Amino acid sequence: MAPHDVLERTPATPEGLQGRAMDNLRYIRETMERAASFTAIPGWGMCVMGATALVAALLSAPLRPGLAWIGVWLGEAALAFAIAVLAIARKTRVAGIPLLSGPAQRFAFGFAPPMAAGGALTWALYGAATSHLLPGLWLLLYGAAVVSGGAFSVAIVPVMGTCFMALGALTLALPVAWGTTCLALGFGGLHLVFGFLIARRHGG
Repeated sequence: MAPHDVLERTPATPEGLQGRAMDNLRYIRETMERAASFTAIPGWGMCVMGATALVAALLSAPLRPGLAWIGVWLGEAALAFAIAVLAIARKTRVAGIPLLSGPAQRFAFGFAPPMAAGGALTWALYGAATSHLLPGLWLLLYGAAVVSGGAFSVAIVPVMGTCFMALGALTLALPVAWGTTCLALGFGGLHLVFGFLIARRHGG
């Protein structure tokens, strides 16, 4: 056989095999993380929630704390919940992810208890001398819900929850007159900022 007919084969080096093995392990790890995480957090839906919260802040700003003021924000909470459900359903449908998947259920189970606590405290504090604490408690408990549920989601979600908790703690320390402004900054501003980041980084 002529020399030019011989195909020279370079044996795979240990370094090359190790590199391919590390790439395979990285791919497997990322695939498992995606399978175990709730990735259908709706960034654009959160932006819509932020916009409606700013409208609620404008509507409630002239009102004194009382039934009408609370009614505006409870109406906003119901609207935001409906927006979130519709946006999550749309994102899961587009991504081909089951809406009631294991990660989604774990997110819901982590999110629900602090929100239930917020509802109970709203009922208990309404009409009491401590009802001025509601804005700070709402922000604090919503943040706790996002951090708890976000443990089963992408990394930016618990960060958002921590920001809500920090703003809630600050709101409790500020004068009562700052309550509506802090709600606008949280449910309006933080939802807009983090919603945009999530939409850009995690597909809508």
